[in-house]
Amino acid sequence: MSTDATGTPAQPRVPVWLEIRRYIQDLIAGPGYAPGDRIPSERALAEQLAANRMTVRKAVDSLVAMGLLERNGTSGTRITAPRVARPVDAHTSQGIARIVRAGGGTPGNKLLHFEQARATGKIAERLHVPEGAELVVFRRLWTVNDTPFCIETSHLPADRVPGLAAEDLMAGQSLYGLLHDRYGITTTGGERLIGIGFCNDMEARLLHLKPGAAILLLRLLVSDEAGRPIEYMTSVNHPQLVVFRTTKAGAI
Repeated sequence: MSTDATGTPAQPRVPVWLEIRRYIQDLIAGPGYAPGDRIPSERALAEQLAANRMTVRKAVDSLVAMGLLERNGTSGTRITAPRVARPVDAHTSQGIARIVRAGGGTPGNKLLHFEQARATGKIAERLHVPEGAELVVFRRLWTVNDTPFCIETSHLPADRVPGLAAEDLMAGQSLYGLLHDRYGITTTGGERLIGIGFCNDMEARLLHLKPGAAILLLRLLVSDEAGRPIEYMTSVNHPQLVVFRTTKAGAI
């Protein structure tokens, strides 16, 4: 292991192509660019950054693979338009897989975490259960066409879903379909709060963002037909891959 002049182990140097990738990510995340905009050519970037053109191409290829950029043979490389349009005024709850399919994408998910935990004061208040009540808590990473776009963490009262296990959620099973088919619970639309947040290290790694980068944050409270809360969910969304839309027409 190499050391510096003080004998301290030297930090491994970040590959140049990764530094260029971060530069391009910061560039397209800035106010000067929007979805669909063309980024500077690889030649222009190479000249601007005093880098080898093949190194720049490797950085751009990586961003294309991540779904943040897309190439067009006639118009250069552009910022990818959002791939998932999430409704905010639905009267019934829609699973994220159905939303992705409705937009022409192929959904996928990975179960990241599953546990039984005790409700904190805020979660208990939202779910109308006593503080300390047993909950089922799980977190899933969702993808569209194999590109990660959101991380969702759900809290459900354990007494409403007896026997619910991690295996039930590992094969892409719809939560709302499972609630209906196994527990006879029909979900309805609930309170939706949308805002801006900042990702932590885990969220940044999973969504291919920089730690502390801005994200779209959705908080959703889903109820059953009787109006009883059944799920409190927080969703961390990639700001370049997700938009929230309304279908209601009205005065501006």
